[in-house]
Amino acid sequence: HTFFEMLGNFAWGDYFKNEAVRWGWTFLTEVIGLEGDRMYATIYKDDEEAFHAWHTLVGMPEERILRFGRDENFWFMGDQGPCGPCSEILYDQGPSFSCGKPDCAPGCSCDRYLEIWNLVFTQFDLQKDGTLVPLPKKNIDTGMGLERLTSVVQRVRTDFETDLFQPYIDRASRMSGIPYGQNPKTDLAMRVISDHVRSVAFMIADGILPANEGRGYVLRRLLRRAARFGRLLGVDRPFLTEFLPDVLAMMADPYRELVDNRLTIEQIIDVEEKRFDRTLLQGTDLLDGELNRLEGQGRRELPGDLAFALYDTYGFPFELTSEIAQERGFTVDKASFDREMTAQRERARASSKQKHSSLAGDVYTDLNESAGAMIFTGYDEDASDGAIVALIQDGAQVDALEEGAEGEIVLDRTPFYGERGGEVGDKGAISSPEGRATVTDTQHHGKSLIVHSVRVTSGTLSVGDSVRAEVDAQRRDGIRKNHTATHLLHEALCRILGGHVRQSGSLVWDRGLRFDFTHFEAMTGEQVAAVEREVNRRIMENLPVETTESDMAHAREMGAKALFEEKYGDVVRVVQLPGFSTELCGGLHVRRSGDIGPFKILREESIGSGTRRITAITGLEAVRAFQRLWEEMGALGDILSADEADVIPRVQQLQAELKTLTKKMEELKAKALSDTLGTTLHRSLVGDVVLVSGLFHGVATDQLREIGDRVRNERAEGGMAILLASAEGENVQLVAMADEKAIQKGISAGKIMKEMCAILGGGGGGRPALAQGGGKNPELLEKVFQALPGVVETQMTKG
Repeated sequence: HTFFEMLGNFAWGDYFKNEAVRWGWTFLTEVIGLEGDRMYATIYKDDEEAFHAWHTLVGMPEERILRFGRDENFWFMGDQGPCGPCSEILYDQGPSFSCGKPDCAPGCSCDRYLEIWNLVFTQFDLQKDGTLVPLPKKNIDTGMGLERLTSVVQRVRTDFETDLFQPYIDRASRMSGIPYGQNPKTDLAMRVISDHVRSVAFMIADGILPANEGRGYVLRRLLRRAARFGRLLGVDRPFLTEFLPDVLAMMADPYRELVDNRLTIEQIIDVEEKRFDRTLLQGTDLLDGELNRLEGQGRRELPGDLAFALYDTYGFPFELTSEIAQERGFTVDKASFDREMTAQRERARASSKQKHSSLAGDVYTDLNESAGAMIFTGYDEDASDGAIVALIQDGAQVDALEEGAEGEIVLDRTPFYGERGGEVGDKGAISSPEGRATVTDTQHHGKSLIVHSVRVTSGTLSVGDSVRAEVDAQRRDGIRKNHTATHLLHEALCRILGGHVRQSGSLVWDRGLRFDFTHFEAMTGEQVAAVEREVNRRIMENLPVETTESDMAHAREMGAKALFEEKYGDVVRVVQLPGFSTELCGGLHVRRSGDIGPFKILREESIGSGTRRITAITGLEAVRAFQRLWEEMGALGDILSADEADVIPRVQQLQAELKTLTKKMEELKAKALSDTLGTTLHRSLVGDVVLVSGLFHGVATDQLREIGDRVRNERAEGGMAILLASAEGENVQLVAMADEKAIQKGISAGKIMKEMCAILGGGGGGRPALAQGGGKNPELLEKVFQALPGVVETQMTKG
């Protein structure tokens, strides 16, 4: 199973082995109703306490209490840490489940003696040297799979025959028209689908989206594997969403997130399956062809580079390729596949240009350790006094930067915000009585190091100087507006598109914002407009922007959104617009939402599978955009002699008129062409095949094909071959055709085209019935038409 429900109990020092064993026995025999004389217990070989609990307290005969060593009955968390012996409860399902070997007994790998419950007695702390130190508080941790217990209670051979899975199995059987239980291959397909649809529904409900890496890749693999097994059952359409009602009927009562996210689950499954459906046939054909080729060569291993090509081009997970290959008796070169994957990732990293020095650079590492804690004052002020604690030039610390020099400055306190969390760094100036520098960028390195990139415009700045640090306040104001707007945008997207939306990146600068988020399809125009309206509505409500610091647990209780990949400290900063948005954020924000001004989305686009991007502007940038748009609408209205409100209807009217006129022009052109066909086309015989040729001027290729179709429909008793040309300036277009009778006599339009284009010095080709090509030497067309009969005659002779 890729998804199962775990039952169990847990206690921290409240009770131990005696109670765990006794209560476990009571639950299985009295509550569930299993026969005590069909159960066995395994214990760690030296665990006399567990033996006493089973033998004395429960009354299990000594011969049904089995002792095993560390590998079987001792649980470890890792090389160090809490650990302890365990006791497994086995149920004898009877001889019909046995492997049939004479030595079949409890502990055999067959299904007769089935483990249904594992009781772990965590009582030791494993040390580095392997010694076991007793824990001050002992722990009980037990686990039992609901699916396995159900199979025992309902007396069926596998979990898939229980009522937990039968609704899915029944639907798969009805959908495919194939009975369950008659063919191992189709049974496997139904089981895979039944298991995977449950996993997929829960993963999406938990906010996971299909992706090419991480947990999203696991989801994509499960979806695509289930879809492929459906095709193996003969279901040649997207079908997985049809199982969702069964999942909800079975699981929705205890798992309300399935109900809350039903629409999202359905949409994501549908979009992903349709996306895979488009490439499944191509990828499978390619794989089958390659397997056939290898089979013909007597080889049984699929090269890893081909498996990678299937992954990279067709979205085939490696596991799916491996599974298909294994079905035909092939292995896959996994090492080669991994090398290709690693090489691709290295290429991607190499192509990403690093704007700044690596965090691991020695100078930054040293300063993080030696400069002490820097004080950031930028939340409360745009300017502050401080002292230079370090100067950097060309990757090394220096004592001074003179006029004209470029370098970096580290201060003991600064109002400058260093770029991080998607917010760009501040710009401004740092000055002292001895010199002045323009701050061109500010970066954040390590835990607390803020580095100012500068160009010294006058005098000299030296380590130890007292300085005045002043941020470009107007630029910062724009950054603040856009950063707070991203918080409003994030919440608006969640409310309008669904709870599956997660921030996956952002960029906030003074003139705009860019927000990346998880979503499975392009937003509709109405959805974009609805998000824009929601953000502007919250801006006009002039909500206060409140910032507090708290521990992570309290922030979670407040409902604060956090980036999944981000690492947070013990104390986090919470930015809240009460009643609407709560996020963890260390960036700069306006005091109230009304300070943002108008908000305008410029575009919504895809930046990868399952990830969308919105680019937007706020404040004066939005006002300027509205003004430009209004001016352009006014100018367009003047051109069209229409008011602004009538511009669109007027354009639509002109488009309709243009369409009508274009159609009439094409009809007239076609009529004129038709009228000239009798004099333009030349007919001759090569054997009993009618050869038709003709030269036109300024006629498009599609019109040449229409003429050719009309001529070919006249039908010739011995067959017909056609070559038509159109010359315009230096360009020549050719179309060749052959009817069925001509093809049977060896004539191929594709071969005719290649020889004619060779005369023109151009290129072309096609099928036996139709081909097209061209060149740039219209003066050679006479030679083309002169050569045509001989080319056709040669083909007929060879045919």
